[in-house]
Amino acid sequence: MTSSQEGFPTPGRDDRCPCLSGEVFGACCEPFLSGRADAPTAEQLMRSRYTAFVVGAADHLRRTWHPSTRPTELELDPSIRWYRLDVVRRERGGPLDSDGVVEFRAYSRRDGERVEQHEVSRFAREKGRWSYVSAVE
Repeated sequence: MTSSQEGFPTPGRDDRCPCLSGEVFGACCEPFLSGRADAPTAEQLMRSRYTAFVVGAADHLRRTWHPSTRPTELELDPSIRWYRLDVVRRERGGPLDSDGVVEFRAYSRRDGERVEQHEVSRFAREKGRWSYVSAVE
């Protein structure tokens, strides 16, 4: 696995995956975060990106961000504790598609306050690899 930043939780391979897919971390998001595999669908990429926020894997976030929208710098805040992801819907984004949309709600806590992030995200697949493009406005 890619190394997590200090102050972030580090799940074991047999622990439940933070994306709440029902799989263990080693069979779910870990291969994507480590760079050993590419996510075959937009939803799986989105789940791995959520997990990257959980474990502080900024390198995975940058690697999977589309070059046209990738920020020059990315700093993750270890005081934010992500604890739940709900996939609301998905459009396209399968192994043979070139684009996809995933709507989700992600929940976190910061300084004891609960925060909900609701986003509709656009993804693109180029040369067989999915990347996050942007939130739909």
